[in-house]
Amino acid sequence: MRVLAAMSGGVDSAVAAALAVDAGHDVTGVHLALSPDRQTLRSGARGCCSVEDAHDARRVADELGIPFYVWDLAERFTEDVVDDFVAEYAAGRTPNPCLRCNEKIKFSAVLDRARALGFDAVVTGHHARLADGELRRSVDAAKDQSYVLGVLTAEQLSAAMFPLGSMTKDRVREIAAERGFAVAAKPDSHDICFIPDGDTRGFLARKLGSRPGPVVDAATGSTVGEHDGTFGFTVGQRRGLGVTVGDQRPRYVLSIEPVSRTVTIGTAEQAGVTEVRTAAPTWTGAAPELPFRAEVQLRAHGAPVSCEVMADEGGGLRILLDEEQRGVAPGQSAVLYEPDPDRGDRVLGQAAMRRIREREETVRH
Repeated sequence: MRVLAAMSGGVDSAVAAALAVDAGHDVTGVHLALSPDRQTLRSGARGCCSVEDAHDARRVADELGIPFYVWDLAERFTEDVVDDFVAEYAAGRTPNPCLRCNEKIKFSAVLDRARALGFDAVVTGHHARLADGELRRSVDAAKDQSYVLGVLTAEQLSAAMFPLGSMTKDRVREIAAERGFAVAAKPDSHDICFIPDGDTRGFLARKLGSRPGPVVDAATGSTVGEHDGTFGFTVGQRRGLGVTVGDQRPRYVLSIEPVSRTVTIGTAEQAGVTEVRTAAPTWTGAAPELPFRAEVQLRAHGAPVSCEVMADEGGGLRILLDEEQRGVAPGQSAVLYEPDPDRGDRVLGQAAMRRIREREETVRH
C-alpha cells in the first residue's frame, strides 16, 4: 500500500514509520507545521511541531530512505483547534485539544489530502490498536491513547494504521535505539502543544482579557472571593482556587457560568456525579442499540467506570454511572468502551458532555 507516515519528530512516529517500511509499504513521511511561529513551540519536553522537531523527523526519514515533506497546516490548526479551545473555555467548558486535533487535522485535513494524492492510509505513532477494523486500547495501559481517537469514524479508521498498539513504550524506545535513531531517548511532549510554557490560564488571559466575577461557595451560599476570568477554572478543580473558606474543608469547582461570570465551588460531597448527559454521539462502527451496558472514560487520563447508556433528548446520550465520579467537566468527551478481557477493550464511540448536574450545557461540534 501507499502509506503516508505522519512524523512529528518524536520517537513514536519515527518507529511507526519504520515499522510501516518493514511491512513492505510504499511510505512517504510528512511533518505537519501547525504554528505560524514554529520556533516558539518547544521548551524541553513541552510543546511540539517546532523547527527542531521537523529536523528530527527529516533525519529519521533520511535514515529510512523515504521521501519527506513538510505540510503547512498552521491556518487550519489555528481555526479548528486553537480558536475552538479558546471559545470553549470562554463558554465555561473544558475542551480536549488533542482529541480535536485528531478529529479535524490528522484524520480529516491530512487524511483527505493523502487520499487526494493517491495514498491508501495514514500511519501515526498513536498508542492504540486496530483489530479487524475495530479500535481497541493499547497493550500499554499507561500510554493508551484510544480516548483521544474515540472521535474517529469507521471510514477514518479504515484508512488508519497504528503499529505501536501491540507494544509498550519501552519497546518502542528499544526499537529506535536498535536502529540508531537520535530520537530514541527524546522526551515525550507534555501538556498542550500550543502552550509550551504550560501556563493555560495565562494563555487564555492574553486571548480573552480580564473578565472578573464572583466565586460562590455552594455549601454556604456566600461569595468567598473574586476571579479574573472563568476561563481560569475547570469543573472538578481543587488547587489554585484563590479563596479561603472558614471551615477549612477542601473545595472543588462545581460549575462555571460564563454569562454571570460566576464560579461555584463546593465540598467533596457536592462534587460527586452519578449521571452525565451528552450531545449527539459519534460511533467508531455501527451504532449500538440503546440502551446498553458499557464502560465510560470521562477524561483523557481517567479510569473507566461501568455505566448504563440510554437515549436522551436531542439525539444525545444519558449515561448512568455505577460509581460516583468527580472532576467531570462539560466539554470533555465521554468515550465508551466494550470490555473484552481476551482481545482488549473496544472503543464504541464518544460524545461531548453537556450536562453533569441540573444546569444545561450546550456543546458545539
